[in-house]
Amino acid sequence: MALISALRDGVLTLTLNRPHKLNAINNALAQDLLDALGSAAADPDVRVVRLRGAGRAFCAGRDVSEPPTGRDLALVQAVAQAIVRLPQPVVAEVHGWTLGAGLEWMLDADLVVAGASARFRLPEASLGVFVTGGLSATLSAMVGLARARSLILMGEAFDAPQALDWGLVYRVVDDADRDAASWQVATTLAALDPEVARTFKRVLNQIGLPAFDRAIDAENEAQRLLGARPRPA
Repeated sequence: MALISALRDGVLTLTLNRPHKLNAINNALAQDLLDALGSAAADPDVRVVRLRGAGRAFCAGRDVSEPPTGRDLALVQAVAQAIVRLPQPVVAEVHGWTLGAGLEWMLDADLVVAGASARFRLPEASLGVFVTGGLSATLSAMVGLARARSLILMGEAFDAPQALDWGLVYRVVDDADRDAASWQVATTLAALDPEVARTFKRVLNQIGLPAFDRAIDAENEAQRLLGARPRPA
């Protein structure tokens, strides 16, 4: 089972469940997550979605050990759009390596709680592929164009305190406290009037990420121009 789903107190927890691969993304995982987000969007009992990873990492990006297919890009992009467009707020809980498409999905969430072990990197440029997940819009909106350029083009790793300082995550906690901390954030959001929470998410994304859909289209075109090559791990 590539994805574990559990609903409690209005919070739908979706756990990426490929721990032997550091939750690297294959088509089965992406499709399961896309289906779960689609179901959540239509479920009045779901007030918040909490996204997390099993094992030693949140997500190590695309699983390059599996042969790439034409569906790879479409599924990764569809999940990113589903997270941003989901009516309910999304809380991401991250730890360990959070790379490539995993980092891109994290930034599509509304609030991020990071364990102290979290390490981040965007290796796409060094691998000759383009970023996905609307990152060309989300990262620039969060950290500014100059830092976004350096993080994408240089591909250097950074840690949880840096991510907090740059505004990429909401809180950094000890790894032992990750579950409790992300649960507290999720239940606080779930206690809001659902229509209020949904309206804030919709308007904040409308104003703060006006270029998100254009970014997805531009990323797709850039991927095609660079050629069909394996996604980064």
